[in-house]
Amino acid sequence: MDDDAITAGRRRWQARFDAARTRDADFTTLSGDPVEPVYGPRPGDRYEGFARIGWPGEFPFTRGLHPTGYRGRTWTIRQFAGFGDARSTNERYHTILRNGGGGLSVAFDMPTLMGRDSDDPLALGEVGHCGVAVDSAADMDVLFDGIPLGEVTTSMTISGPAVPVFCMYLVAAERQGADIAKLDGTLQTDIFKEYIAQKEWLFGPAPHLRLIGDLMEFCAARIPAYKPLSVSGYHIREAGSTAAQELAFTLADGFGYVELGRSRGLDVDTFAPGLSFFFDAHIDFFEEIAKFRAARRIWARWMRDRYGATTDRAQWLRFHTQTAGVSLTAQQPYNNVVRTAVEALSAVLGGTNSLHTNALDETLALPSERAAEIALRTQQVLMEETGVTSVADPLGGSWYVEQLTDRIEADAERIFEEILEKGRRARPDGRHPIGPVTSGLLAGIEDGWFTGRIAEASFTYQRALEKGDKRVVGVNVHTGSVTGDLEILRVGDAVEREQVRALADRRAARDDAAVRAALAAMLDAARSGRNMIEPMLAAARSEATLGEICGALKDEWGVYREPPGF
Repeated sequence: MDDDAITAGRRRWQARFDAARTRDADFTTLSGDPVEPVYGPRPGDRYEGFARIGWPGEFPFTRGLHPTGYRGRTWTIRQFAGFGDARSTNERYHTILRNGGGGLSVAFDMPTLMGRDSDDPLALGEVGHCGVAVDSAADMDVLFDGIPLGEVTTSMTISGPAVPVFCMYLVAAERQGADIAKLDGTLQTDIFKEYIAQKEWLFGPAPHLRLIGDLMEFCAARIPAYKPLSVSGYHIREAGSTAAQELAFTLADGFGYVELGRSRGLDVDTFAPGLSFFFDAHIDFFEEIAKFRAARRIWARWMRDRYGATTDRAQWLRFHTQTAGVSLTAQQPYNNVVRTAVEALSAVLGGTNSLHTNALDETLALPSERAAEIALRTQQVLMEETGVTSVADPLGGSWYVEQLTDRIEADAERIFEEILEKGRRARPDGRHPIGPVTSGLLAGIEDGWFTGRIAEASFTYQRALEKGDKRVVGVNVHTGSVTGDLEILRVGDAVEREQVRALADRRAARDDAAVRAALAAMLDAARSGRNMIEPMLAAARSEATLGEICGALKDEWGVYREPPGF
């Protein structure tokens, strides 16, 4: 790119920066030297390919979505929490908010994630252990007691039964007197990654996509700020994928949801801003930064060139990041504080919009209150003390980072082509019910291609670890230690007994005829093809339980069994 083009680009950035709002903060180094809000080629420099890097807030958004970077607004500190019953988790939420957390992120227990009630025989021994138990809207009332849902953004990490859980959340907001139209937050809802990595599905792909399409329509019309889909690469990476696979599989899933919205007749410029993403920040510092930068660039280009998005907001890739759970070690667990800080810094330098930092004891149990505070303070030290919020994309233009960004982008594009080819083979007539990427995704799920690729990558890494080619401190190198066992959080069986008792009392007190009528109306909508959100909301208002709602739909649609792979 010649000098005139670079100069013109800087002028465009400066105009947008001057028009934007910035924080009232000290943007100098520790020594007191002033820091510019962005750095790039100097006047007279030539930089081949600079259009692919560009300026913050400018297509293809490699350097960030906003011209101000974190000078305008820092990332949201969104700590993931949930354990035991709703009351215990509510107390943790109040602690997070009181200590500077900017948003809440709900972790559900395994029965809830699988759409089962706490008194289901298959829930025995699992209630409240990996998150909070939610059986009906009454649990949501307790979960958010004293937390105004009209003012706090809330993320809910759940996919299979995401839509009925969301309906219970809306009912809790209604009971608080909140204006539903003004709610802001994120629901994961990403069923593709369940088939690819996490395995928490209820039905086959078709009915899940039906529900997701209904939710997209409902939110676009009724709750415009709420994000009904958070496309998750985190679980794909935690399952053992490479960084490029995480990026490509996740963005392909996102393209599938764009095709789903378009197939429903939704305007891409209207619904695309309601899509967000969720990535893993792993321990390879520069590779992760490059991954985040490549993600924004790929998404913007595909949204504009393939799906016809014309506005910046529809081309933006907004993402939440969580530090890598699989990088945490049970051996020498205090080392996990260092790992988490490094991973969090990579997410920040990569331009994350919100961030969760794992606690040092999460490889052993749910975080203790002390460990959760250290995790929160890790973000606050990065935000308040390190100067990383002063400059937008401070590594932009680095030979190493830019070449890594280009390499990961190229790797991802090759994977996209493989997925499209699978779609062409599945639909040789070119008639894709939802879209070509979706056809490839469904074919890859059905024949085990995604799980096979992840398994190969995971095996390659594990073999390198066991040979000592990859080193993990405290595991296969520097194994001596003076540290002892940690005191960890334990969820006793009294939580399960109390949750089951409360559920029984709730069932006894409700109007069973109203519940049956609401479930029947929901099934009638399912059979007729009407949007199912309103009848599901009515079921939640009547205190129909999660297991009852999901059970009725399983009876109607059947359950999904993963094809065997050898």
